[in-house]
Amino acid sequence: MIFVNSILTFLLCFLTHFIYTWFPNPVFAIFFPVNESIWEHMKMLYTTILLYGIIEYFLLKKFKITFNNFTLTTFLKSIIIIPIYLIIYLPIYYNFGENMLVTFIILFITILFVNYLASKLLNLHHINYQKEVSIIFIIIVYVIMGYLTFKAPRKELFFDTQEEKYGINDYLIKE
Repeated sequence: MIFVNSILTFLLCFLTHFIYTWFPNPVFAIFFPVNESIWEHMKMLYTTILLYGIIEYFLLKKFKITFNNFTLTTFLKSIIIIPIYLIIYLPIYYNFGENMLVTFIILFITILFVNYLASKLLNLHHINYQKEVSIIFIIIVYVIMGYLTFKAPRKELFFDTQEEKYGINDYLIKE
């Protein structure tokens, strides 16, 4: 199941990458990448993991697989994939430049690893209030992501080198 979940999550990344392009509006800007910056791709990972979590929930129910702490596990997957991916990706990117094949391989390996960790969490004993706490944190993370999309800091992580802009509409002004 870990491998299948990883493949489906990986494929879902391709769909979520383009949703804002297809349906540009302020609400989708909060959830999906608005440019090609590294930050926006991390937002894509976060949203993809959460969206796939909905699919995974129904798959677990359909196949009558017992699990605990599903909401907490899904939230933790969506958060921890970001630093894990960046720790692997950034040194390669800064030393060798962008290579899409390498990027996709790192992405898949990271998704696979996070799904493996999640499978361990789903088998732990039930944690009280995990759903409520997780939903609150999911909302907080999206508030932060929304803010950073519309008010992106002028830092390299937020810079789209293709369109030379930060965030959704803050273009670099050349002096």
